[in-house]
Order: sequence, then C-alpha cells, then structure tokens
Amino acid sequence: MAAKEDLMDWVVEALEALNGSGTLLEVAKKIWEIHEKDLSGTDLFYTWQYDYRWAATKLREKGTIKPAEDSPKGIWELNYG
Repeated sequence: MAAKEDLMDWVVEALEALNGSGTLLEVAKKIWEIHEKDLSGTDLFYTWQYDYRWAATKLREKGTIKPAEDSPKGIWELNYG
C-alpha cells in the first residue's frame, strides 16, 4: 500500500521522466500517470495532491531538488550538481 513517504520517490521519478524539471501541474500529471493504481483505494488518494508538495519540500531540504530561488518561478528541478 502506498504511503506518504513514497511520494518523495514518486516526485523524483516524475521529474526524471520530465527530463529533470517540470511545473507543479506537470509533476502531478506524471505522478498520476505512473501511480494511479497505487493511489486508488487508499487514504493517500485523498491527500496526495497536498502530500507531494510536502515531499518536494523534504527533497529540497535534502538537496535532491534545487531551492526555489535557484529555479525559474514555478519550476521544480532536480539538483544534479
């Protein structure tokens, strides 16, 4: 069963599928495209739209995603450096 913590991996997976960067909407669409079945029928189905933003914050704290001030407005980018 999918858990909130899985969303950190899913955000990275989505960004990798989007060639390293994407808008909030593009990331959400990619997560849904890849993990619809994982989300359906779980409590996470009702919260994942909030929770993947939480995951992005955690990934920024870890240095996996670039800080917001280092990316174009509204774009999430993997930190390859």
